[in-house]
Formats: sequence, structure tokens, C-alpha cells
Amino acid sequence: MDERWKQIDRDEPIPSHILERMAECRKRRMILPDEEYIKRPSQIEGIRRAGVINTGVLDEVAGKIHAGMSTQDIDNIVAEYTKAHGAICAPLNYEGYPKSVCTSVNEEVCHGIPSRLKKLHDGDIINVDCTTILDGYYADASRMFMIGNVSPARKKLVEETRKCLEIGIAAAQPWATIGDIGYAISKYARSLGYSVVRELGGHGVGLEFHEDPFVSHIGKKGTGMVLVPGMVITIEPMINAGKAGVVIDPYNDWTIYTADGKDSAQWEHTILITETGNEILTY
Repeated sequence: MDERWKQIDRDEPIPSHILERMAECRKRRMILPDEEYIKRPSQIEGIRRAGVINTGVLDEVAGKIHAGMSTQDIDNIVAEYTKAHGAICAPLNYEGYPKSVCTSVNEEVCHGIPSRLKKLHDGDIINVDCTTILDGYYADASRMFMIGNVSPARKKLVEETRKCLEIGIAAAQPWATIGDIGYAISKYARSLGYSVVRELGGHGVGLEFHEDPFVSHIGKKGTGMVLVPGMVITIEPMINAGKAGVVIDPYNDWTIYTADGKDSAQWEHTILITETGNEILTY
């Protein structure tokens, strides 16, 4: 525990009634987050401010994305907007990632690397995934965009994947569990004949790019970590039109594709677990 965290822990302790509820859960042998993952008011406000810029970035992309542009053009929009607002693009140089945003088209599940050679075509679907750092706080979200005249099958996949996100958020209630989120998402996706990517999921976020817990989009009710008020997590279901299997690009070691070459879609929000429900911090 560094000095900055120790000071926050002294100045903004976890409320006693939450600690008491956690103790009750612990007696029942439920999985609980470490106290450092329960964000305090000043930290939540910092994440919320980062979220405003992150949402603004995606709004900027939404206003400019079109057929014929390259995914590098999207990267430029994200980098310029973020810098103009005094923030930092978290993906750039993260574990060697070379760009400021992830742009994943059609059968690319996630971590698509922007390129001036990759153009958007009429009928494409693309996920744009942005994470913003402001004053040391992180906020993370992604959106799907449909380019021009998209087929009914692709349109349905995009819209139903957004519904999966909404269902997951509705399940993310205080004192529920991570398993409740995954159960709700996977039940709905599978009812439509879609599959849910297992290897990738949501995560804690706020003080770091990726924190505990891992938020699986499949699960069993009442299992996994308890959602304690103050936790900040992403929910970001990756839904495949075909089978759930994925492969990684052997050349760039980043981009994830569907193994069967069929389309995939993803939406992501960062949410705060509150005492009465949850709050979306960026979308």
C-alpha cells in the first residue's frame, strides 16, 4: 500500500455498514474484493471526470466515422481529441500496443490495430474501444458502429450485443455476484443462437487500466466475487455470430479473431456499483 493510498484510506474509510455487510459475506465464505478495489469518493470523482472525456472521444468518432476512411484516421481522431482535453490514451504503448485505440472490424473480436491500409467499407461493422487517463484515473468504453448499408444479420448482431450489455448492467446490483452478470448475458445471447467469448471479459478499472476482478460474460448465479458498493468495473460482452472459439493474430500478437471467421460484436461501459444499483461512468 503506497503513501497516497494510505492517506486516502485514512481520509475516506469504507463506511462501517459496508464493512459489516462484507464481514457477513465472509462468514458465508463468499469471495470479496480487497479493500483497495472499493473506490473512495475522491477516486470515484476522478474516474467520473476521466469518463466524461472518454465518452466525448467516442461521440467525436461517432460524428466522423464513414465508409472510405482508414482505421488510422480513427486513431488520429481519438489521439487529437484526447490530447486537446488534457488527457492520455491508455492503450498507447501499453505492453507494447502501438496505437491509441482499438478498432476491430467484422470478424475481429477485439484489439484490432489501426492502420492506414485498412479502410472501412459499406456494410462493415466496427468496434472502437477507448480508454482515457485523466490525472491518473482511467475510464474505459467501446461502441459498435455500422458503416453504410449493413446486412440485417450484422445489424441484429450489433443491436442484440448491446442488449446483452444492458442485461449485464441490470444484473450488476450491489451484493450480487460476478456470476450473476455472466449468467444473465450468456442466457440471453445463447437464446438467440449466438455464442459468448470465454477467454476475454470485463475487469476492474479506475486506478489502473486493468484491475481485479475479471468479469466473465458467462457464469452461474450466485458465484464469483461479490459486487460491493464502491467497486468500479467494465462490462463488455463479446458476442459471436458463430462459435465461441477465437484465435490470435500470429503476426501482430494482439488482434483476436473468431476462429470460424464469422462476425463478432462488442459494447462496453464502465460502471460504479452503488448502494442502490449502479451508475454508468462512461459509454
